[in-house]
Amino acid sequence: MKIQERYQGIIDWFSVDMPDPVTELRYKDAYGLLVAVILSAQCTDKRVNMITPPLLERFPTPPDMAVAEPEEIFEYIRSCSYPNAKSKNLKAMSRMLVEDFGGTVPDNVKDLEKLPGVGRKTANVIISVVYGKPAMAVDTHVFRVSERIGLTRGAKNPLQAEEQLVRHFPREILGKAHHWLILHGRYVCIARAPKCDQCGISAWCRHYEQKQKRAIKATSPKKG
Repeated sequence: MKIQERYQGIIDWFSVDMPDPVTELRYKDAYGLLVAVILSAQCTDKRVNMITPPLLERFPTPPDMAVAEPEEIFEYIRSCSYPNAKSKNLKAMSRMLVEDFGGTVPDNVKDLEKLPGVGRKTANVIISVVYGKPAMAVDTHVFRVSERIGLTRGAKNPLQAEEQLVRHFPREILGKAHHWLILHGRYVCIARAPKCDQCGISAWCRHYEQKQKRAIKATSPKKG
């Protein structure tokens, strides 16, 4: 199957079956989403959604978080992964927002990546979800799923996967495609045992295609 056919089949299916995907992180504004995405590293969205309401009630704006002690922030986020590092990053990130960006979350990747605790994936999430700009954020789900189903080939890191995905997905649906792949990886194409029997895109999936070929070979009578 040609790569263009694979992409088109997958796009067509998701466009009908998941036309308006959205992030599962709950947020009220750009600052709230930025905090949530920083916390979501190596942590489930469900856990983050439990942490952010009391955290953001206590520190509702960047200036509030900027003057907080990391130890106080830690008490609100201690149930997530790496709370020590994240509490320090949240304070430093908020302080930089105040001092360098007037308390406003930047709308471009270059400036967002200057913020402590913000990498390319987080930056892409912000500009895509908050500002509606075309961007493909590659997290562990997107990286795994895109390689497994055949949208990427041989990508050694998230940036290489992003470059391949951006090359083939139409620019105007990059934000949707990001959520399609995350949600598919979270609920269907899970890491250890993908639910191929429940998958709507198996007809265009490289993993499923190879799986079927192995099954046919295993049941074929041996010659001689």
